[in-house]
Amino acid sequence: MSIDYGKKRTGLAVTDPLQLIAGGLATVSTSELFDYLCRYVEREPVERLVIGEPRQPNGQPSENLARVQQFVNRWRKAMPQIPIEYYDERFTSVLAHQAMLEGGLRRKARQDKALVDEISATIILQDYMRSRK
Repeated sequence: MSIDYGKKRTGLAVTDPLQLIAGGLATVSTSELFDYLCRYVEREPVERLVIGEPRQPNGQPSENLARVQQFVNRWRKAMPQIPIEYYDERFTSVLAHQAMLEGGLRRKARQDKALVDEISATIILQDYMRSRK
């Protein structure tokens, strides 16, 4: 499962049991994320979480990194049996918008920030899986 962690909203994606393809799961309010994930891992098998590491294009930490680190620390304390890993998320929002354009989504749909977050999480997970092969 991957997480595109945002200040207000967080996009989530999962993969199939064979870990071949990633797909969007949901976009949830960041304030509800921890409880959502706890409920989800009770129902579904989750091998690990992959969370986007927010960095600026030059590699410097972005403003959101401190919030992501707080979440990661909370997760590691509460759910040590499910590891969480950082993965570089630079340019995922740009790629998500590009995918929406190429997919033929209308302008109104492309402005849906929740959809962008979910697609970004999908890109993070797909790239992560590709990097492990």
